[in-house]
Amino acid sequence: MTISPETAIHFASTPESIARCYAVMRELRPALVSAEEFVARVQQQQAEGFQLAFLERQGQIVTVAGFRVQHLLVSGLTLYVDDLVTADAFRSQGNGKAMLDWLIAYARERGYDTFSLDSGTHRREAHAFYFREDMRISSFHFVLPLK
Repeated sequence: MTISPETAIHFASTPESIARCYAVMRELRPALVSAEEFVARVQQQQAEGFQLAFLERQGQIVTVAGFRVQHLLVSGLTLYVDDLVTADAFRSQGNGKAMLDWLIAYARERGYDTFSLDSGTHRREAHAFYFREDMRISSFHFVLPLK
């Protein structure tokens, strides 16, 4: 995928670059109470294979995606997106699509079998976006809080 010079997608691998993603990620994950907590949690997840990517336009982070690669019995080698969010002020401008296209291209270039993500049931606008991108609901995700 070609990205214009004023737009770039990078990996957040240093504490500083991870912290720069906090404000956008907090729009999706409001329970994250501080940039410090966010950095610590991302670094813990990175030790387990998690990757954090961000889309930057003219020096400002507008979209963030957290993902991991998993071998699953049901779908083979899968790029699974944990988090995908565009800052509210930058939605409906092609930023989420640019990130989604980049993630899918990343998976295809590496020969992965599938691409998947979960989306909260309350995120109707996100669901409409995913349907427009030819994604389909394949299952329900159930959760049981233990704390």
